[in-house]
Amino acid sequence: MTRTLDEANRAVSTIMSMPYGLARSAAAEQEAARISAEGPDEARAYALFALVDSYTSTPEAEKAFLPFTRLVRWWDEHPELFDGSDTHSLFWSFKWMVGLLARFPSVPTAQIDATLDDMARRYALAGNGTSAVAGERFAWLRAQGDPRAEEAYRTWITTPRDTFSDCAACLPAGQAEYLAETGRVREAADVVRAAVAGGATCGDEPAGMESLLELLLLDLGDAQGAAAVHRSAMSHLDAAVSKEVAVARHVEFLARGGHPGRALRLLHAHAAHVTVADSPGERFAVLTHVAVAAGVLRETDPDAPVDLDGVPVRTVAELDAWARAQVEPIARAFDARHGTDRYARLLETAWERRARRLPVDLSVLAAGPRDAAPAEGAAPAVPLAPAGTDAASPAGVDVDLGGSDRVAAALARAESSPDPVEASRAYVEASALAEDEGRLEDAGFALAEAAQVAATLGDDEGAVPAFGRAISLLRAAGTDPAYVGPVVRAAAAVQARTGDLEAALAAVERTLSAVGTTAGEPVSAPTPALAEELAARRADRAAGEARQLRDVRARLAATAGRYAQAAAEAELVAEEFGRAGQALDAAHAFWLVGSARRAAGEAAAAVDPLRAALEGLASAGARTSGAAVADELVGTLRALGRDAEADAVAASLVA
Repeated sequence: MTRTLDEANRAVSTIMSMPYGLARSAAAEQEAARISAEGPDEARAYALFALVDSYTSTPEAEKAFLPFTRLVRWWDEHPELFDGSDTHSLFWSFKWMVGLLARFPSVPTAQIDATLDDMARRYALAGNGTSAVAGERFAWLRAQGDPRAEEAYRTWITTPRDTFSDCAACLPAGQAEYLAETGRVREAADVVRAAVAGGATCGDEPAGMESLLELLLLDLGDAQGAAAVHRSAMSHLDAAVSKEVAVARHVEFLARGGHPGRALRLLHAHAAHVTVADSPGERFAVLTHVAVAAGVLRETDPDAPVDLDGVPVRTVAELDAWARAQVEPIARAFDARHGTDRYARLLETAWERRARRLPVDLSVLAAGPRDAAPAEGAAPAVPLAPAGTDAASPAGVDVDLGGSDRVAAALARAESSPDPVEASRAYVEASALAEDEGRLEDAGFALAEAAQVAATLGDDEGAVPAFGRAISLLRAAGTDPAYVGPVVRAAAAVQARTGDLEAALAAVERTLSAVGTTAGEPVSAPTPALAEELAARRADRAAGEARQLRDVRARLAATAGRYAQAAAEAELVAEEFGRAGQALDAAHAFWLVGSARRAAGEAAAAVDPLRAALEGLASAGARTSGAAVADELVGTLRALGRDAEADAVAASLVA
């Protein structure tokens, strides 16, 4: 039965609202095929555009060419079936195609020239503005290393804006990249600063242009400014749609800024970016930054270990050689197509950056917590209530120090400061003041806050010892282990990043044991009934924290590569979460089961837990996490040759 236009459009709109990935692309493929075969014809343009859009920001970007061609043909045959939104989308997609074609050196120059000329002709016939055409013409001339690029750049930035112009964030980002490439570093930095100050954002910004700005500031010798920009860029990174190049820039920045450990941690955290890219052009950019970073790092520690899936290297020195060997053929392929040496010159410039270094202080807890550990059994203060899932406290507890005016003032500064660095240091001050007053529990929770803020800003080196001391303060205060647990879990996440897994596991085990020991202890109260009620509450609190700690223990096992152990424990925890009515936590635990089994090479055994995770996340309305699980499930099913099941999963996301 043919659906109504509203029904078809709602299905496509659902796809357009999904995060990019395998699942979205699969759903878009099915919807475009269904509408093309069954109608309604008025929805076909929207469905084809959704398919083009779904491909363009994924490693399957090359697949966008065919549905784009079908979309253009449909316009030529039936322009009356395009509404205003469809028409705008069609002309907008020309920008994507010209840029995308240019990023594949196998596409002949003549084809790109023809596509750009066709874009210009169609824009003129439709009465569209010329800003988009000017922008794509400049970008294509720049890509070729054509001497006319400078004139085209001036034309682009002086052409009046229209509805097809780049957004207020993409335009300055493109300007800055060109200015930096042509040696106008300060001018490029000023362009980005102005855009960021003006609040320019889009799917990839400001994460992308801030990652460029931090490198520009290194070259300008502004260490303090570079540190501030780096922290801001990292805070925007997760929200970016395409973050591969931004991450690679951060890796180079950290290497050249004197932070080899952070550089390698970030690279390992995003290992897939080294081997998977949307296009050869993106791969060239990523590998160039990685090679610059590796070249810097190998000078001081060539044998530093590297373990990246799909990359046949074991040390930084080998990574340097491998990345250069990978990127140089890409450069030659582009230069061969263009008949210029632009990409060869880009590499020469990149290799020169290895010698341009500037120590950048990225520490957040510069003042640092006190070194001496408090004595076990010191007089405890009143425990602070644990925070729920909606708590603002980054350490997982609600801090309310009260007490002296000095402590309250420090806490007020921490909570009101727009600068997270200053907030973290104010928490440290509040902790020290509370400790001086003998309120060890308050001091511990405040220091945990400082540590977590530092961790979110990338200062794992400062966060780990601060967390350690915070936990010692809490234990010395006699804090209920169920309240210490959230801090231990927050610390474990940071320790996992720094490679101190055994210490994290030991802290989790010790806290689990303490939670179990205190859960059944009697509670003093004025009446037996109240004592029974309080004891029940304590038991529930202890059981809930024990589940969370076991979940973290399973995740630490997975991080350590002990996949069988991780899957077994996560499955038990998932079932416990389910019995406790914690559906979202159960779904995340089942996700871990599936991921661990996949990592262990047990793809077939990963399917059911991934299905359970997808169902749970869908029920909880967790769309972003659900899309990530759907990608994993679709990829697993396809790898197993179970394409019909993969298609059914994709279809369920639309239904």
